[in-house]
Amino acid sequence: MNYLTILFIFGFSTLGIALNANPAIADKNTETINDDSDFALDFNERTHLEFMCEEEKLARDVYITLGSKYPDSAIFGRIDDSEERHKCAVADMLAKYGIPNPSTNDNVGVFTGEAYGWYFTEKYTEFVERGATNVLNAMYVGAFIEELDMLDINQCPKIIVETDNGINDVSECGKVYTDKADIQRLYGSLLEGSENHLRSYVFNIEKEIGKGNYTAQVLTQEQVDAILGR
Repeated sequence: MNYLTILFIFGFSTLGIALNANPAIADKNTETINDDSDFALDFNERTHLEFMCEEEKLARDVYITLGSKYPDSAIFGRIDDSEERHKCAVADMLAKYGIPNPSTNDNVGVFTGEAYGWYFTEKYTEFVERGATNVLNAMYVGAFIEELDMLDINQCPKIIVETDNGINDVSECGKVYTDKADIQRLYGSLLEGSENHLRSYVFNIEKEIGKGNYTAQVLTQEQVDAILGR
């Protein structure tokens, strides 16, 4: 079992264990938001929080669009409301630390973040096109997004690591990295929400493909089975 598998299995709130490992804290970039060391984020923390604000908007926007296409599938409407709350919770945390919200236009499918707006625009188009083929594929898109969200909350998203910004490993941002208790609580809440959403999507998927037949798309099967209680 590799490091990331262990990290996720023991990090998910499903198992009731807080993920508090901070392997890269000693190597944090030194850029901060203000001069109060008790009320400041470094570059890595700020970058991740901004990213997650747009990722929660991505989930909301995709579910709004798919919900409009499949009005008989109430799940999208229920979960897009939840994603709106998640987006607002991250935006509130940005405001608490004096960080401008990267999303300056709340229209569906519009992403304005200077660093990663292009990425979320591409993902929105990809997910909507994939979900537009039929309602089962739309459910799979929802499950994919929730798995991706959990991965990206816990550790540094792949696209951030691949960007030339001084962040070079998945351990250098996200829940595994920050030592801010309020951000840890926020990320824990977002993870719990994503776990619940994944269970809902899988429940609907398995109505069509048979109970116990869902295959993990982003996380490992072991991680997904733990979330599903299998």
